[in-house]
Amino acid sequence: MNVDLSPISRSIRAVTEAQSPFDLAVQGAATLAAIAFGWLLARVLCRHSRISNRWKFGKGDFERVAFPAFALVFVWVARVILGALQETDTGPMEVANALVFALLAIRLAGYVLGIVMPEGGVQRAVIRVVIAVAWIAVILHMVGMLGEVTGALDSYGIHVGKNRTEITLLDVLRAAAALFFAFTIALWLSRVTETRVMAADSIELTTRVVIGKLVRIATLLAALFIALPIAGIDVTTLSIFSGALGVGLGFGLQKIASNYVSGFIVLLDRSLRIGDVVTVDGRRGEVRAIESRYTVIKGGDGVESIIPNETLITTTVAHHTYSDPRISVVVPVTVSYESDVDRALAILAEVGHGHKRVIAEPPLAARVKQLGAHGAELELVVWIRDPSVGDADLRSDILRDVLKAFRAAGIELAAQRLDLRSIPTPETLEKPSAPKA
Repeated sequence: MNVDLSPISRSIRAVTEAQSPFDLAVQGAATLAAIAFGWLLARVLCRHSRISNRWKFGKGDFERVAFPAFALVFVWVARVILGALQETDTGPMEVANALVFALLAIRLAGYVLGIVMPEGGVQRAVIRVVIAVAWIAVILHMVGMLGEVTGALDSYGIHVGKNRTEITLLDVLRAAAALFFAFTIALWLSRVTETRVMAADSIELTTRVVIGKLVRIATLLAALFIALPIAGIDVTTLSIFSGALGVGLGFGLQKIASNYVSGFIVLLDRSLRIGDVVTVDGRRGEVRAIESRYTVIKGGDGVESIIPNETLITTTVAHHTYSDPRISVVVPVTVSYESDVDRALAILAEVGHGHKRVIAEPPLAARVKQLGAHGAELELVVWIRDPSVGDADLRSDILRDVLKAFRAAGIELAAQRLDLRSIPTPETLEKPSAPKA
């Protein structure tokens, strides 16, 4: 294998065969100055231009990416200028340029993939792979073996299809790289756009969610149709897979497709919004998220229910805050028939007015619901405007205050009564015979 140790060989040759040590000193000083100037410019711009979270394009501080980006540009400019002025080989500066490029690729990967992929082991593994590939490519380039390695990868492959088309290892790696970069950029653009849209308070929340999902679908489709030709795959061959996908959707994937379509219908017709309080399948809670396939409803007990979107379309949904966030809360109380019912109703109304969550309009109501088997059944109906908080604590506070007030006023709560009746039978009426002497 012919190994051209370039640009390292040119750097060594430039040092050993230099006509003037001054030229080498100028190249070294220019390289250090370019890197220092890039660091200083990145620090000044990033420290004096505070970027809010809604305008961040990645994870972490942008200064980590700006420094190698500026340094790469300045080193390249200095290399071009010195190459024209000195008319000597700038091999040492090319090595510096390659190292700065590797640093930029590594930091850019962490910056972008930090928001594209969720936190966890998969994200760390992908970033480590990107770092390893970047360093391997730079090292191969510096020692002049990059062309030899790509040629070796291109020489091994298999023949597929009727035309015996050869697919080499280099083609596979090129296709994987094209798909990875295309989908990474697409997910990055969709995430950045979604962040901007979700921060727009002038747009309704459900509309923002719809826009974010449509942008993600559009960018992923665009990435797919751009990456496939680069990877050497004919896009027209996808018609076969689309037909198979249609058959699959018609049979096995019908429910999944229905849930996705129902999710967009729910978002577009605005029948549900984030923060609404609904009851679905006997489960009451606050709508926390509307995803493409399901909706998350969090109950007052903290349990989050995942409801398929098709259920929201095909079944009745009790919407407690559809047109008005105010809802009523009914607190039942049963008092004995010997108690003063009018006084009990006045105490209920007084307790209801004294609670901080109870609103004045609509007015509360304390009334007799019915006369039960054990006592007079009363109810207190109050209205609140924050149903997402839940009503369990509200009921507990009201009942506790009612119990204290009833005890102070001498009002007794109804208790279950058991009436015992003695029914005479022939056995009980028969007198026992007197004992014989």
